[in-house]
Amino acid sequence: MKGNLGGIDRIVRLLAGVALIAGGFLAGIEAPWNDVAMGAGVVFILTSMIKFCPLYKILGINSCPRS
Repeated sequence: MKGNLGGIDRIVRLLAGVALIAGGFLAGIEAPWNDVAMGAGVVFILTSMIKFCPLYKILGINSCPRS
């Protein structure tokens, strides 16, 4: 699996994931939306860690710098 996320994209996803998880726990979002927010946060963090986004693959987007 070839990575399709660049450095800035990964950092933004990581920060957004942490914010969504924290929001799900602390922001007082009512169920089931807190679970949705935390699930999306986990997906953002995982995609930033593995440097691959399946949605980017489907849409043909690649933010990796050319090698």
